[in-house]
Amino acid sequence: MASAKPKKKNPRLASGRKRVRQDMKLNAANTSLRSKYRTAIKNVEKAVASGDKVKATEAFAKAQSVVDKIADKEIFHKNKAARDKSRLAAKVKALALAPAAA
Repeated sequence: MASAKPKKKNPRLASGRKRVRQDMKLNAANTSLRSKYRTAIKNVEKAVASGDKVKATEAFAKAQSVVDKIADKEIFHKNKAARDKSRLAAKVKALALAPAAA
């Protein structure tokens, strides 16, 4: 069958062991923040899909805050954050203008 992954060796030096501990802690924090980011974006997209202007606007305001915090911490690149905010803003704006034009 498929070969198993080679087992990672534990670092021998104390500084290496400490670095592993720090990396695990940082990885867990970053994973949590990335999840929060994606959830905020999904909430806006769900509100837009349902056609609820008020809910979409509120969700977008919360998402902007989350996106900016994540970009400041450099979890995602600032340009990715700006791009995502721009796309969400366009969706919310289109939702607000659609019934007025129709």
